[in-house]
Amino acid sequence: MRSARLILSFGLCVLLVIPSAAQQTASSSIQASQLLQQSLAALQGNTSLTDVTLSGTARRIAGSDDEFGTGIFKALAVGAARMDLTLSSGQRSEVENLSAASPTGSWSGPDRVAHPIAFHNLLTEPSWFFPAFAIARRLSNSGYVATYVGHETHEGHVVEHVAVFQPYSKPAKTAEILQHLSQIDLYLDSTSFLPLSIAFNIHPDDNELVDFPVEINFSDYRTVNGAQVPHHVQKFLNNSLILDFQADSVALNSGLTASTFGAL
Repeated sequence: MRSARLILSFGLCVLLVIPSAAQQTASSSIQASQLLQQSLAALQGNTSLTDVTLSGTARRIAGSDDEFGTGIFKALAVGAARMDLTLSSGQRSEVENLSAASPTGSWSGPDRVAHPIAFHNLLTEPSWFFPAFAIARRLSNSGYVATYVGHETHEGHVVEHVAVFQPYSKPAKTAEILQHLSQIDLYLDSTSFLPLSIAFNIHPDDNELVDFPVEINFSDYRTVNGAQVPHHVQKFLNNSLILDFQADSVALNSGLTASTFGAL
């Protein structure tokens, strides 16, 4: 079983590094694409965004640990992101970079020892805290397919539910798993089209077939240089709050470079 998972993981790496080896056969629905375009327009306005830095206060909950401190979140539109938390227990960091030839990611705790993020946990969205980049990358990349799930009520809000994933034609089993690993679900406010939530799954390092649901909730949208930026971001794992971030300052297009998102 372990050997089978290793072979599957290798296959996923090959498919993603060389996507032309298995072309998508599905296409986005017109309604889903239009909703994403409306959402991106609501988020960006007339501003072309290349990078973002969010700074503010953070609360981290992990089991019996409940600690407070500060957080800095940085992202590039091309698909790289970094989180640095300074808490009572010490520094915690996480970085993902999908803009290189092969996606990479790592995290570290107070001991500052870097640990790689499993490849199958790099397939959703590195800048999960900044929805404009999550949507823009999927609209600009023909390797994604968007489907309209429906008009729903989610977390007490009336929303438009859109799912986006990477489809591949073959081999069939790998394509099915890849689609599932790469899928994110966006819940857009039905009136403003601003994203209220993004949901996806993460998985144990040694088993991409086991799902742990993650949901990111956005609120306190404010206008920054013509763009709408959520200043309150909450991250849930298995329906339990694990991170609560409130931005105090936002910097857009400050000139961040790829070096910011190198290995820890």
